[in-house]
Amino acid sequence: MLDELRAYQQIIFAKNDFRYKRYFHKTLNLDKKLVGIVGARGVGKTTYLIQYLKALDLPFSKKLYISADTITIPSLFEVANAFYKEEGEVLIIDEIHKYKNFEIELKKIYDILDLKVIFSGSSALKLDNAKADLSRRAIVYQVEGLSFREFIELSKAITLPSFTLEEILKNHVDIAYALLEKFNLTLLFREYLKMGYYPFYFEDKEDYLVKLNQTINTVIEVDIPSIFPIEYDSVQNLKKLVRLLCESHPYTPNIKELLVKMDMKDNYKGLYRFLEYLNRAKILNTIKSKTKGDTIFVKPDKIYLNNTNLHYAYCSQSNIGTLREVFITSMLQSKHRLEVAKKGDFLVDDTYLLEVGGKKKSFKQIKDIKNSFVVSDDVEIGSGNKIPLWLFGFMY
Repeated sequence: MLDELRAYQQIIFAKNDFRYKRYFHKTLNLDKKLVGIVGARGVGKTTYLIQYLKALDLPFSKKLYISADTITIPSLFEVANAFYKEEGEVLIIDEIHKYKNFEIELKKIYDILDLKVIFSGSSALKLDNAKADLSRRAIVYQVEGLSFREFIELSKAITLPSFTLEEILKNHVDIAYALLEKFNLTLLFREYLKMGYYPFYFEDKEDYLVKLNQTINTVIEVDIPSIFPIEYDSVQNLKKLVRLLCESHPYTPNIKELLVKMDMKDNYKGLYRFLEYLNRAKILNTIKSKTKGDTIFVKPDKIYLNNTNLHYAYCSQSNIGTLREVFITSMLQSKHRLEVAKKGDFLVDDTYLLEVGGKKKSFKQIKDIKNSFVVSDDVEIGSGNKIPLWLFGFMY
């Protein structure tokens, strides 16, 4: 069994020669005994795990990569136990959400074997403590797609700094001026919005949007049903829901209208569950106002596709206002809490108010409000509390 798995690992090692290191190479702490890495399909989780394992200063025999969607043995524990008996030290389990009752297997490995385990899975993955209490055993990290900064680094083979939100809000003029000496903004930003969020763009630029469409279909057809209890008809409804939302402008949902278009009658809870599944899978991004809390059975105030690339892959045409708001939410969501504001567009961390628009966007809607900022597209360098939209792509 281990011979076959190591042969597969050797093939994977040889095949993967992606040398660029994503932002999370610096932020993830893999020192714990059990670590999970979750994120949308295609953002580079597998690549990262293989890079980590290849660079690990251990003999080949003491580190092992397996993928749960190709494994044919009775249990993950059997693999881990056999590896441990041969003095293995680090086990990586990729695509773990494809393995039924993986929580029970992980708990058994954690409790019995002196073995470090790092697993990856869909962003929709949630550890089921009813099956095994993993919340106190595992630390789980969420990773995102390429930032605009990372996209430029890959495109131009240069190194660029990242900045905190507070640094951008306070020092955006000087930051923008220093950065713009290093690259041509206009062409790169347009390219990023259309095709720069997922790293596999650099493997096949010509067919990227086709591959992205196929990737999202796989998430809906395979990943979501492997995590949530849904039937085949529901899979088709999920696809239909994405397309309906894709055709709208920055979408304040009319639930009754959606139910009619989805042919779901009065099944409000069913529709809210679909929105939650797609939100967890990083296909949609649902945002609520501060007063609505975290329950899934409450209408979101705004529903977006998760990133701008999805609009180009799924929508027949895209509204520029929508793309601006999708970009800002996709860049902020990894580190900050976003809520729909009463005035302006977004309230960030209950502190900063952002109004997003084009070059001529004014402060009319948010004047005299403390910590309020206009975020403007088609502006290279801002002034005062008017900040270029593209600069938020340098937050990670």
